[in-house]
Amino acid sequence: MIEILLISIVALGASLLTFFSGFGLGTILMPFIALFLPLELAIAVTAVVHFANNIFKFGLVYKSIDYKILLSFGIAAMIFSVFGALLLTFMGEINPLFTYSLFGMSCEVTFLKLSIGILILIFVIIETLPKFADISFDTKYIPLGGMISGFFGGLSGHQGAFRSMFLLKAGLTKESFVATGIAIAVMVDMARLSIYGASFAENDIASQWQLIIFATISAFLGSYFGAKLLKKVTIETVKYIVSIVVSLLAVLFIFGIL
Repeated sequence: MIEILLISIVALGASLLTFFSGFGLGTILMPFIALFLPLELAIAVTAVVHFANNIFKFGLVYKSIDYKILLSFGIAAMIFSVFGALLLTFMGEINPLFTYSLFGMSCEVTFLKLSIGILILIFVIIETLPKFADISFDTKYIPLGGMISGFFGGLSGHQGAFRSMFLLKAGLTKESFVATGIAIAVMVDMARLSIYGASFAENDIASQWQLIIFATISAFLGSYFGAKLLKKVTIETVKYIVSIVVSLLAVLFIFGIL
């Protein structure tokens, strides 16, 4: 029960920080859940919580969606998120690369852990460094952005950084930018959950229903309070603290400690 409490607190905080720091809920929550669950199951549980939270946010902002951008970006993102999710299931079946002992603890380095760890580090860099934050692409590359964002969304749940890069020059208002991004995230979540669903029974995700419910409710609360505090809080310091914590977890993945 203690792990449910801890994960719920992190879900609330991660959802809250999403409004301020530029990080997605999955970027923060998935590595923490993986402290208590196998990585493949942690990704699936995070996907369910992420999807439910996006549906909640969608209900708050749907009136501002730009449907032209949603279709050109979102359909491509949905299709390629399936490829990313399929690759994730394949990578989970690959035998460990090697094992070693560290302070009497057996550590197992798998291709999946190594890949996800490296991906997390890359996305932390993309979402943190100012020079990456300023990167944007011409609107003719919107479908390409959907392909790239969707693929990584399906593979590891990290899609927000690429999505923002391609939508920055789409001529959207602030409200439309946020609303359209949330709608695209919902589409990607629907697609990747259809693939993850095939392995839910195998991973016994049903046994984690209490965790999913509490984490989802906590994420809802984080989104609610984040929206209320958006205009009142400067969170740049917290952004870098979160980056350090997530990077540390990524390194632990890479070296098979988690």
